[in-house]
Amino acid sequence: MIRLTLAAGLLVSLCACAGGPPSVAPPKLPYDAWYVGLVAPAHMEVWVETVDLIDQRGLPFFHVTGGVASYTGTPEGWHNGGSGGMPINNVDLPVRLFLRWQSLVEPQAYKVRIAIPQWVRDEMVKPQTVFCKPARETLTLHRNKITLGMAPGGIVKVWVGVGCLGYIEVGRFQAEIEPRGPFLRGRGIYYREPKPEAKAWIEKNGIPYGSW
Repeated sequence: MIRLTLAAGLLVSLCACAGGPPSVAPPKLPYDAWYVGLVAPAHMEVWVETVDLIDQRGLPFFHVTGGVASYTGTPEGWHNGGSGGMPINNVDLPVRLFLRWQSLVEPQAYKVRIAIPQWVRDEMVKPQTVFCKPARETLTLHRNKITLGMAPGGIVKVWVGVGCLGYIEVGRFQAEIEPRGPFLRGRGIYYREPKPEAKAWIEKNGIPYGSW
């Protein structure tokens, strides 16, 4: 878990729950919210304990999203970035992300800090016009979603994008093992068993380390 000061923690509570203290200017973005998506390869089940961040105003925010990830169509390799997403309201664009999750199929807990380059934030606010086939019309969109892909072995892939504009890879990162184990939010230490389908697939095929 990120070790920030108590004062910073109180500031986060104010920002997240009450729209921010009066002295803090709201973010100036071309949309009401940006998004964080969570994804993992098929059968490689994960539980995301928390995604925390520091935005470009220097403000910290805890647990902006977490829980179950979406899954790709294949256990090996990655799809092209996008999947679902949690809206992040009243938070400026991220400078740094802090991700902590459980790889249920190993089982193992991982943590990683990810610096978000300036070009990603530039991409997130740049309007782009594209013909969108699902909508059958030309739209002006922003790549306002960051997707975090997690795989066994502590592999993290990051993309920025949005539906009809597609996704751009930000980078591939190696997380470290969390030596304190899983679930540090005060409710005990445990790993949930993978679903029967995932467990059966892995017992038959193994975990395809090296494909991510």
